[in-house]
Amino acid sequence: MTARIAFQGEPGAYSDEACRDARPDHEPLPCRTFEDVINAVREDRAELAMLPVENTTYGRVADIHRLLPESGLHIVGEAFVRVHISLMALPGVTVEELDEVRAHLVLLPQAASFLQRHGIRGVPAADSAGAAAEIAVRGDRSVGVLASDLAAEINGLDILARHIEDHAHNTTRFLIMGRAPDRRQRGEHGMLTTFVFQVRNIPAALYKAMGGFATNGVNMTKLESYMVGGSFTATQFYADIEGHPDDPAVARALEELDYFTDTLDILGVYPRDPRRD
Repeated sequence: MTARIAFQGEPGAYSDEACRDARPDHEPLPCRTFEDVINAVREDRAELAMLPVENTTYGRVADIHRLLPESGLHIVGEAFVRVHISLMALPGVTVEELDEVRAHLVLLPQAASFLQRHGIRGVPAADSAGAAAEIAVRGDRSVGVLASDLAAEINGLDILARHIEDHAHNTTRFLIMGRAPDRRQRGEHGMLTTFVFQVRNIPAALYKAMGGFATNGVNMTKLESYMVGGSFTATQFYADIEGHPDDPAVARALEELDYFTDTLDILGVYPRDPRRD
């Protein structure tokens, strides 16, 4: 039986594209919510989960950092998708026939120049790939969709214009998660370790906790804070560092971090994707 990789959204979503690109030997499994994606793996309906964590334009994906530590899953890889936006419509429709286009709320501003130039009204949709599927069924020739090329292919729509986004840097980073950790991996382009921690209630605890990474020459690529437990005083930190816990420098830095923390949980050790450069 073919292994599955779960993602949030409809077939043709950018998360679907990430699944097909990063794990072509897995069958993509669409899910309604991020929680459903996690549960699909926990309940053995899928072997892996593909979850977006951040975007170069919009920053952190809401709720993901809260869900990851609670998921019981482990990060086994990362993937990057360049968000190319295409305008699509029913076969034979021209741009001039369109009165409006539908897309997820975050996509519409990214194609604002194109829409304004052609006098097309943007209408928010819950899901861009879902909007593509809806238009294909409804058969409305006056409505187009902004989505991925994959969404057009899956739903039999014509692509009227490709790569109409205003900025050329929009990229989403995804984490690939599984039921079991795999610290045996060694990537050709290095390794990453992701963990969450809460510092002890002592003066300058965070400053002291971070000192071990500096003195041991370990590069921290991400450090974010967020509240936990509905309290303004309970803060959890999410961090990515370059290296493997078995590396002597990383081991020393984590040992020093552990001294200044109440909790320290490693979420994953996985190969560094060269596309992050």
